[in-house]
Amino acid sequence: MDMMLNIDLKKLVPPISYRDKIMLVGSCFTEHIGNALGDLKFSILQNPNGILFGPDAVCKSLLSYAENKKYTEADMFQLNEVWNSWQHHSRFSNLSSGEAIRIINESQQEAHDFLQQADWLIITLGSSFTYRLTQQAATAKHAIGDTVANCHRAPANWFTKEMLEVEDIKLMLEDCLKRLKEFNPKLKFIFTVSPVRHIRDGVVENNRSKARLIESVHYIDAKFESAYYFPAYELVIDVLRDYRFYDIDLVHPNYPATEFVLEKFAESCIDENTQQLMQEVKKIIIARKHKPFQPETKAHLQFLITHFEKAKLLQEKYSFLDLKEELVYFSQI
Repeated sequence: MDMMLNIDLKKLVPPISYRDKIMLVGSCFTEHIGNALGDLKFSILQNPNGILFGPDAVCKSLLSYAENKKYTEADMFQLNEVWNSWQHHSRFSNLSSGEAIRIINESQQEAHDFLQQADWLIITLGSSFTYRLTQQAATAKHAIGDTVANCHRAPANWFTKEMLEVEDIKLMLEDCLKRLKEFNPKLKFIFTVSPVRHIRDGVVENNRSKARLIESVHYIDAKFESAYYFPAYELVIDVLRDYRFYDIDLVHPNYPATEFVLEKFAESCIDENTQQLMQEVKKIIIARKHKPFQPETKAHLQFLITHFEKAKLLQEKYSFLDLKEELVYFSQI
């Protein structure tokens, strides 16, 4: 018989609803939550800089959105013919510096506008380790000791690696939240620590790294009335606590694990009426993804008509939902 530890999940007050705008930033586990909420038609914006792991990178990116920072060629560097930003994921990199800057600044503007109106900011921290530039990578704009969010597979001697101290993490998070509250006073925060194991750092070092993040976010949770800690890390590590819930790399939680965490997230963070509506939306989304073997049959035609009516009624009843894509699909009669 399978047994699991019980975990006390505090109810979020006030809870999240479909009317809320939600920004998500941080590690790859952020995108599990963000993709699920996006699929269910919540108003979200996730990782405008791409995936970020450390609190320094997360804080720097968030403040750049509030300030509506614009990037220039001086902020970029070239490696193997490709132009990159030290503060962005490689999905923003480009053979053309101008194109890379254009994509980055479009994302910056979108993030600035969204964050200004956001109700919730979900921050998932993955690692306490940070990388600093050495003399080999320094330029007029990028000084020795500057931290980077992404190493872009640059030579190892371009960086020094260090684990941030707990007090430093606390200070940068506290300063970040204060400045974000000045920018958007209604903003509320949900912190999580990613259950993804950073084994490349070493097993012992990964645990030390996670411990510093956990200590820091609990400090912030206690310090700010608008901050809340959701125990995604504990749900996987202490409740599921089995390699059956990890992918073959034994590092990333698998689909059943992420679904378990999302279920608990909904129970503790989303209001009951919204949870019920989520189930209705989910039925429409599943129907939209249905691939018919014989699309010309009367049965499939009736399937489209039935779900078009269901989606239409749902859209009319809940005007804040965006079911345009589904309505277009089901109208292909």
